[in-house]
Amino acid sequence: MGLIGEFSYSASAVGCSYRAAVRSCLVSIRVIVMDIATIIGVLGAFAFIGVAILQQGAGFNAYADPGSLMIVFGGSIMVVVLRCSLDELKAAIKVAGKAFKNPLDKPQDLITQLGEYATIARKDGMIALEGQEIQNPFLSKAIGMLVDGSEAELIKKTLEKDIELMKLRHKLGAGIFSAWGEIAPAMGMIGTLIGLVAMLGNMSDPKSIGPAMATALLTTLYGAFLANVVAIPISQKLTNQSELEAANGELIIEGALFIQSGGNPRVLTDYLASFVPPKFRAELLEAQ
Repeated sequence: MGLIGEFSYSASAVGCSYRAAVRSCLVSIRVIVMDIATIIGVLGAFAFIGVAILQQGAGFNAYADPGSLMIVFGGSIMVVVLRCSLDELKAAIKVAGKAFKNPLDKPQDLITQLGEYATIARKDGMIALEGQEIQNPFLSKAIGMLVDGSEAELIKKTLEKDIELMKLRHKLGAGIFSAWGEIAPAMGMIGTLIGLVAMLGNMSDPKSIGPAMATALLTTLYGAFLANVVAIPISQKLTNQSELEAANGELIIEGALFIQSGGNPRVLTDYLASFVPPKFRAELLEAQ
């Protein structure tokens, strides 16, 4: 029985190590992969608009006007800077990277990881979790607090505060891009009015009517493009990512508290299954 028990334990440890190694490799590979939905959306929008422009027969040069670009892009960015501090702007640019980076961890993957850690902690104690390689920073912090022997109340308050501050940072970043989406069309309208004033002021010179009208129309086009193809989609994506990341954080908190209480690892999956979309729950439960 001793040999069988030792062999079973060794096989279990090897299995956990193997799964951890595979998961580490997959995470390392995923880091270099950008969010495919964002890439498809950006490239697709530019492609369809570009093809539509070429079909008009005028070419891209007809849609390029330095004055309009200055009014819409330059003017809207300066107004955004006016509405926030430089630190907030830098933070928003940093947060915007989340719209293009690899997707967040799947809840079912986090539950699987937590189940493995719960098994290790119950067999060998919390200190055995210290050597685990954890890619998710929030999960790493939660496990670190378990290893340190922190009380459940302290773990919960600390991690919930992290989620709250994370949502605040993301909200500020998404708000700046949302504001940019509001400002860009307004700057386009300002450019249109500038072009119309220039056109009406030079009606005696037929040659000046065309360029003035082009500026009037192109600024509206640029404003609509900047708002609806760039700023608003990024703002919406950041909002969505923030909510999903917060949900993952709540899942990790519940799992960490379950491990801290010494709960049965087999029960953990059932306990956390509510965080997983219904269509994946059956697969998760069958994988136990």
